[in-house]
Amino acid sequence: MYAAGTTRPSTRRSDLIGQLSAPMRSFLQAEAGSAGILLAAAIVALAWANSPWSDAYEALWATDVSVGIGNAVVSTNLQHVVNDGLMALFFLVIGLEVRHEFSVGELTDRRRAIVPTVAGIAGMLVPAVLFLALNPSGAAAGGWGAVIGTDTAFLLGALALFGPRFSTQLRIFLLTLTVIDDIVAVSVIGIAYSDAIHPGPLLVALAALAALAWLSRLGAWRASPYVLALIVLWAATVVAGLHASIAGMLGGLMVAASPPAREAVEGAATRFKAFRQSPMVSVSRSAQAGLRRAVSVNERMMAGLHPWTGFVIVPLFALANAGVDLRGGMLAQALASPLTWGVVIGLVIGKTVGIAGGSYLAVRLRLGALPQGVKPGHVLGGAALSGIGFTVSLLIIGLAFDDPALRDQATVGVLIALVLATLLGWVVFAASARFRGEGDADLPRVLDRAVDPAVDHIRGPVDAPLTLVEYGDFECPFCAKATGVAREVREHFGDDLRYVFRHLPLPDVHPHAELAARASVAADAQARFWDMHDLLFAHQDELELEDLLGYAGDLGLDVEAFVRALESGTTDARVRSDVASAEASGARGTPTFFIGTRRHTGPHDTESLAAALQASRREPRRG
Repeated sequence: MYAAGTTRPSTRRSDLIGQLSAPMRSFLQAEAGSAGILLAAAIVALAWANSPWSDAYEALWATDVSVGIGNAVVSTNLQHVVNDGLMALFFLVIGLEVRHEFSVGELTDRRRAIVPTVAGIAGMLVPAVLFLALNPSGAAAGGWGAVIGTDTAFLLGALALFGPRFSTQLRIFLLTLTVIDDIVAVSVIGIAYSDAIHPGPLLVALAALAALAWLSRLGAWRASPYVLALIVLWAATVVAGLHASIAGMLGGLMVAASPPAREAVEGAATRFKAFRQSPMVSVSRSAQAGLRRAVSVNERMMAGLHPWTGFVIVPLFALANAGVDLRGGMLAQALASPLTWGVVIGLVIGKTVGIAGGSYLAVRLRLGALPQGVKPGHVLGGAALSGIGFTVSLLIIGLAFDDPALRDQATVGVLIALVLATLLGWVVFAASARFRGEGDADLPRVLDRAVDPAVDHIRGPVDAPLTLVEYGDFECPFCAKATGVAREVREHFGDDLRYVFRHLPLPDVHPHAELAARASVAADAQARFWDMHDLLFAHQDELELEDLLGYAGDLGLDVEAFVRALESGTTDARVRSDVASAEASGARGTPTFFIGTRRHTGPHDTESLAAALQASRREPRRG
């Protein structure tokens, strides 16, 4: 909720993305950036298929491809290599992202997933019902799966062009929704559109999944054993008669994601310093291994595969599947076909009604709430853009129809839906901004409660020209005091800087943080806040009650008075006040910094914070 009377500075969209975790930023930027290439590939395919060189287009994707080892030879064509081979990597990335979001990302709080989950399910059921209403029987009815999927890359690309200028929270909502969408879509492919199942290879695939789960549980940090197990999983899945997308999605889900451990980060830093002192090959290898160990295999695989899937594989898929020859009456035939309009209505109307209606119903029934900053008009616009099915739709069309005529009619429907869904989304966003004042969909960016020397914990002159506010958690290994950033920034600016520490304990991940925050406030009652602050950060692994009492004794505090203050409602209210200001200011995690009154959205190393503080000298200070 925004504070009354506050205003937000105009900022670039990239500033908002910078507030997210690195994997989430990577996903949003790579997928949105690939949308243009994906659209270009679809246009090239369509133009090529309708040109005098259309025979060359057909011949290219029908090219035979054979792979053999000894007497074992597998033969297929180039289109199947793309659809069944390379696209498995696309679904692997989706699986990795799903696992990451449920383990350490936006969906660790399951309550945030309720509304988009309900919306996602409704956004698949309604399109399927509308499609089957127009195609209740016959061969065309088998294409119902083409209307349940959403193309994430196109969706985010269209949102960047036609959505609100400030759309970080809406993007997260839609990304969560497409996670559910992708899981169901891949399940449908596996159940409804796979061939006869062969039990022998299926057992091998299950063994590969068990191996991936075992590697994750073991905490194996090298990527090579995971890659080997994934290759076995893919091969066994295809031979078993299941579509390769199943292998990709399930394989990604099995690769665990975890936040960087403090010990691993410190170990990497130590090895890097050793390399600076002794730049030898052996020390270099040790430093590289330390850096890799500090980041989970899940995140490293996502970082390595995102550019390939976003900029090569998915556009190549579009080039191989979007080429429909519309000549010879084909377009007229498609426009008169219930199959074509079943796809269009299912995607454009079904997705819009299903997602918007599902969101409204979930909120109305108090199952959950929309993300902070996201309004009904934003949801309706995002629901309209979700009618861009493209990648998943084309994949299912290729599996659902053996008849080229039906396949072409359904593909025309997907292309029409792409245009109409984009236009509808643009109209909805424009109307929502103009008539409802719903012009953005982001977290607050301005410090909700101005710095008050009578209340806040301040280090440095209270009237210093520069202000750095940190919302921190005493158990957070990456907060400023823990990493030395606060000290280095203060040394850099001297008396020109006032450093303000506010409490944002995260008890779900740091069970001792709330008690530690209260301990620091209790010490403040005896004018020793900063001494206790430094002790708590120096002993982040020792924050039990007896430890805190020991620190009070070490500081020479009146321990009985300290205990009374620790248990008092006033102390609790002081911590709650900081947490409320964090929520109102858009701070979701620790550390979150404010330069003056503006939330800092870039890296929080010493150099970045110093540069942001230096730039703020030109701006008037508020509070």
